[in-house]
Amino acid sequence: MAAAAKTKALSIIEENPVAVFSKSYCPYCKAAKALLTQLGARFFSIELDQVDDGAAIQDALEEITHQRSVPNIFIAQKHIGGNSDLQAKKKDLPKLLKEAGAL
Repeated sequence: MAAAAKTKALSIIEENPVAVFSKSYCPYCKAAKALLTQLGARFFSIELDQVDDGAAIQDALEEITHQRSVPNIFIAQKHIGGNSDLQAKKKDLPKLLKEAGAL
């Protein structure tokens, strides 16, 4: 399962200009998705608490990024971090999102 989860996580990151690994009840995840929505970004979000392999994907993300918490955000296949990291980049986000093809 671990290898499949890692493959799934990596393909989500690779196939989407913006990927948000999230949990539906997480206020930080909601804040990150709200900011991306406000900016008009097209992003893919997967709710790890609502998919069967969510725990395994979260384990795989920890292995990939050394970050266990959600949201775990990628723009143009580059690991951004969590909500506070995203919010800290707020003024640079339009440029990053445009370069990623997400605007």
